[in-house]
Amino acid sequence: MAPAVPAAAPTARQSASGRERSFKDKDKPESVRNSNIVAAKAVADAVRTSLGPRGMDKMIQSGNGDVTITNDGATILNQMSVIHPTAKMLVELSKAQDIEAGDGTTTVVVMAGALLDAAQNLLSKGIHPTTISESFQSAAAEAEKILEDMSSPVDLSNDALLNKMATTSLNSKVVSQHSWLLAPMAVNAVKKIINSENDSNVNLKMIKIIKKMGDTVEESELIEGALIDQKTMGRGAPTRIEKAKIGLIQFQISPPKTDMENQVIITDYAQMDRALKEERQYLLEICKQIKAAGCNVLLIQKSILRDAVNELALHFLAKMKIMCIKDIEREDIEFYSKILGCRPVASVDHFNAEALGYADLVEEIPTGGDGKVIKVTGVQNPGHAVSILLRGSNKLVLEEADRSLHDALCVIRCLVKRKALLPGGGAPEMEIAVKLRSLAQTQHGATQYCWRAFADALELVPYTLAENAGLSPIHTVTELRNNHANGNSSYGVNVRKGYVTDMVEEDVVQPLLVTASAIKQASECVRSILKIDDIVMAVR
Repeated sequence: MAPAVPAAAPTARQSASGRERSFKDKDKPESVRNSNIVAAKAVADAVRTSLGPRGMDKMIQSGNGDVTITNDGATILNQMSVIHPTAKMLVELSKAQDIEAGDGTTTVVVMAGALLDAAQNLLSKGIHPTTISESFQSAAAEAEKILEDMSSPVDLSNDALLNKMATTSLNSKVVSQHSWLLAPMAVNAVKKIINSENDSNVNLKMIKIIKKMGDTVEESELIEGALIDQKTMGRGAPTRIEKAKIGLIQFQISPPKTDMENQVIITDYAQMDRALKEERQYLLEICKQIKAAGCNVLLIQKSILRDAVNELALHFLAKMKIMCIKDIEREDIEFYSKILGCRPVASVDHFNAEALGYADLVEEIPTGGDGKVIKVTGVQNPGHAVSILLRGSNKLVLEEADRSLHDALCVIRCLVKRKALLPGGGAPEMEIAVKLRSLAQTQHGATQYCWRAFADALELVPYTLAENAGLSPIHTVTELRNNHANGNSSYGVNVRKGYVTDMVEEDVVQPLLVTASAIKQASECVRSILKIDDIVMAVR
């Protein structure tokens, strides 16, 4: 198959006399539709080169000078400055795929671009946009059935298979050389937070990834316990506590403030002394209550209106040998209460021994430079939550490792949602293309054309994989089409060996949900773009 070539923009229709023909209502929808398709295809072409294991990376520079290096489709499009409203739809499309499946964000945009190209050719043949739109919908539904038929069930207890899945996802990333470490890490993290084989979703918020610069990605580790990305408050308090009893509080250990409009006027020293004495007494009472509950590690939620803990309170806590950690983010409260087995307490009156969590060891560990994290190990009754300490030699590598690990976690989450897998390397797309072409013969009228165009468009995925790997795309896609026509449904583009091989034998596998979701989302996006026949500016 030859590469999809953008159709030429419609030329101004001229009458026999050479003058432009008078304005016809038909011209406007046609030009709007063409401008929409051109804009959306430009976005798709921008990310096309970063598809697959041999895809190139993009360097994105933001207005404030920050640089990001990535080949994750969702990240590229998210940071790209896109003005055209239709091009924004493709950015939203990759976001939707990122939320639904977490992987395949580049694939979905490339597919949408190919389908738009096919639609443009069909429009130039005079087929009505609604007919194209409905045909694409029925073709996408048929494609999903073909995927279901070629998928094979997966057992979540088979760690080796899950590792292959995560490795396939990581192969196209900058940190692919560390996939031997990151893939099992992602698998183990997800397995620790799902209850049983019956779970149908994974809450990835329960996997806390803490990034610390220094060392290399190889030093990253999965922690059996909790990591807290804060330093201890010091002031002579211990930095290592065994047999820790951990309290998590949402109130402040600092003197109360007056309301905004009110003020307290002090006229002499005696009143000043009394105010300071009261303050001291108030803080001491709170610290004594915390100590009385048996707490020796105290986590304090971040406070905005007044200090979470002041110097005097820190002094008292240090004397009582209580390790104090402040500025726990509000959104992390659920994670820490789950993993440490402690209950968040909103008032000092409710602070008692039942609200505490227990751990064998809480210690502050250095992470290179002046960075430190607090590590909690030997938690008595850990909930379904884990922590990962991610290292990287510089900021760019660290950020990319984080994104790559997130994609690997999402791939395992896809398997928990739908326990089925497909071969990778463009095999599912080619299988759909070959089957849809033969099914198109059973359709009538313009639908037959549209189904055939849909099938041709999907071949752009293996075409691009071959092109990015430096192979001859036409030769590779033709050979792949031939293999699929002969019933070898698991054959795909092997970018390492440079020819077409059986992907299952090469351990290149991906979840069914990623491909099924990509085809469904891409065809829905293309349908909505085709239905637009005018762009109207709002008043404000």
